[in-house]
Amino acid sequence: MSAPFAFRIGVDENGMGPRLGPMLVTAVLAATDERGHKAVERRARGGMKARVGDSKELVSHGDVALGEAWARVLAEISGARPTTVDDVVHAISLDAPDELRRPCPDHVRPQCWGDGGEALSAPEDLVAEVRRDVKKLEKSGVRIVGVRSVVVCTKRLNEAVDRGHSRFIVDLHSMERLVLDFREQVGESVLAVCGKVGGLRQYEPAFGPLSGRLCTVLDERKERSAYHFPGLGEMRFLMDADGSDKLVSIASLVGKYLREVLMARIVRHYGTKVSGLPDASGYHDRITNEFVEATALVRRRAKVPADCFERRAIG
Repeated sequence: MSAPFAFRIGVDENGMGPRLGPMLVTAVLAATDERGHKAVERRARGGMKARVGDSKELVSHGDVALGEAWARVLAEISGARPTTVDDVVHAISLDAPDELRRPCPDHVRPQCWGDGGEALSAPEDLVAEVRRDVKKLEKSGVRIVGVRSVVVCTKRLNEAVDRGHSRFIVDLHSMERLVLDFREQVGESVLAVCGKVGGLRQYEPAFGPLSGRLCTVLDERKERSAYHFPGLGEMRFLMDADGSDKLVSIASLVGKYLREVLMARIVRHYGTKVSGLPDASGYHDRITNEFVEATALVRRRAKVPADCFERRAIG
C-alpha cells in the first residue's frame, strides 16, 4: 500500500558502468496524496511522455537539454536560483563543495571541478514545458518539493574498492543517505522507490547507513524487494523503476545530466592540453579508449594519480 505515506521519494543511479567519471545517485522528493501515488505509478502520457521516461532514451551524451531543464526547475523548487552549471551542481549535491573536493590533491582539482567554458544550454521554452509538467503533476496529487544527488567521484569509487565495496554497494549506501536526509527533512515516515541495485534480491545484509536498524522484509524477488523500517518508512527496489515510477524517472534524468556535465569537465580540462582530443563519454567504447591513450603522457607529467582518473574494479 502506498496511500498511507504523505511523502514519496524516487531514487536512481547514473554512471554505474563507465570507465571514467563519477557515479551519480539522485533522489526526488514529493508530497503525495492517494491520487498522487496512483499518478506517480502511471506511465507518462501525451506531451509529458516526451519529457518523463527512460533517461537513456531522453538524455544522451551530447544532448542533455532535457536533463538540464529538469535539474534547473527542481533546483528552483528547492530554493536555489541557479544561473550557471556550477550553481546547478551545488544546488543539487547532498554534499557541500568542500566535501566534494576533499579527496582531491590540489593539483588535480581542475580536472574535475574546473567550470571554465561551460554554460547552461537548455532552451527557455523547454524549461517552461518542464515547469508546466511540474504543475500538472501537482494537480494530480504529486507536489515535488526537493531534489538531491550524491556525487561519487572516481577516487571515492576506488577507495571503496580498497574496502571491498563494489559500485553496487556504493550505489545502495548512497541511496540510503538520500532517503535518510529527506526523512529528516520532512519529519515523518516516507515511501522510497529505488531502481534495483545490480541483481540483488536480499538487500538487508548489504545495507550501510541503515544497517543495525530494525527492519521487516516485505518482499524479496527478482523484480521487487521491499523493506519496512519503523520510524523511517518503506524502501522498495524495483526492476526498471524509471519506466514505472515518474519520480524515479525524473531523478534519473537529473542524474544523467549531472553525470554528463561533470564528465565534460574532465574532457575540457585535457582538451586544453592535448590538441584534437576526442569528446569522450567515459563509457567503455572506442572514443573513450582513444581519450585515455591520448592523455596518458600529460597525466603522467602532471603526476595525476591513476585513482583520480580511471576506475578500478574488485578483483
